[in-house]
Amino acid sequence: MHAHYDSKRCTPEQALDWLKDGDTIIVPTGAGEPPGLLHALSAHRTRFRDIKVAQILAMRKYGYFDCDTVQHVRHVALFFGGASRAAGQAGWADFVPAYFSELPSLIERDLVPADVVFSLASPMDEYGNFALSLGADYTMAAILKARVIVLEVNPNVPTAHGNCIVHLSQVTALVESDEPVIEVGLPAIGPVQEAIGKLVADLIDDGSTLQIGYGGIPDAVVMQLTSKHDLGVHTEMIGDGILKLVECGAVNNSRKTFMPGKMVATFALGSRRLYDFMHDNPMLEMHPVNFTNDPYLAGQNANMVAINASLQVDLLGQCGSESLAHLPYSGTGGQVDFVRAANRSRGGKAFIVLPSTAKDGTVSRIVPTLTPGTHVTTGKNDVNYVVTEYGVAQLRGKTAHQRAEALIAIAHPDFRHELRQAARKIMLC
Repeated sequence: MHAHYDSKRCTPEQALDWLKDGDTIIVPTGAGEPPGLLHALSAHRTRFRDIKVAQILAMRKYGYFDCDTVQHVRHVALFFGGASRAAGQAGWADFVPAYFSELPSLIERDLVPADVVFSLASPMDEYGNFALSLGADYTMAAILKARVIVLEVNPNVPTAHGNCIVHLSQVTALVESDEPVIEVGLPAIGPVQEAIGKLVADLIDDGSTLQIGYGGIPDAVVMQLTSKHDLGVHTEMIGDGILKLVECGAVNNSRKTFMPGKMVATFALGSRRLYDFMHDNPMLEMHPVNFTNDPYLAGQNANMVAINASLQVDLLGQCGSESLAHLPYSGTGGQVDFVRAANRSRGGKAFIVLPSTAKDGTVSRIVPTLTPGTHVTTGKNDVNYVVTEYGVAQLRGKTAHQRAEALIAIAHPDFRHELRQAARKIMLC
């Protein structure tokens, strides 16, 4: 086994020899990206023509994030983050709109190419297995399609249980690194986020199963749940907020009705403490996103609670969660997946959370109609609870007029009069 391993070892620069012009390289979400390989690709990008790097939530602004060399290597965003947002807004990074849960099937059906996989991985075990513990997501589907699979093996990557295992026989080349895995701490939480967190937490019952989205307000909700009991976790991202709930005893997964006793996630993003907690932990399973985010599967958890953030909500309840007008800001991600899962769940609750205003209180985030060009993320027929610091609007089953009244009531007081006037003009009040 070790001789076979050694035969596949190479430097990051040597691994680039497996690439062909026109290839699409699939890279896992966030912390699962392999920095050694991607730095090497950046340094040697002018060797190639039309290489695409497809990824959700790039964490580092690699050298190939360069508008002058996109003919050599180009980023394809499945979700924009801080490293890739400017490139997307300037138009020289590509964007693939998709539900997170459906990315594996898009790869399986050759609608999203997957010629090469570059991924971080845990060290090999005695059976020849590596764990893609930080990002099983769509990468496991790409493993089955790719011509070339290159793993960056790092002892700081935890092993994990679940469907996140790649065998040595599947691997084309191995590079080794030992730099620390990138860490992301909990965001700062202000009084607005805290107020929203308390409103949502008051509606979450003991024994609920949680999906926590990415962002400051979902994390603010987590901070309000430490006194709850018998919570479970079925989510896309495991982060330090969920770790805090495990450590205080609020999460034990004992009352889950789908995979009881197990926490389920598809990618991890947090601190070293989180990665240490994950290591060979039988309580946690990491699975591909078409398993974790499948609304039918996640919805088999009774009392499924989904908590996700938005940028703007109109008076029918449509959510623009991923763009600023026409400019991309993030992506669809798993918001719709888990809203639908919670709606299917017996006793489930789906929360869309957002501050009532933006730009230092000068702009209302509750609007008569979405700003022209806004990418609609969660549609009016799916949205249930919308929460600002001023209250909770419950929308499913309500008439259009009732929805408008409920949303105006949770808008910032400075904007309620003009919202009501606008609602009358569009026949919603």
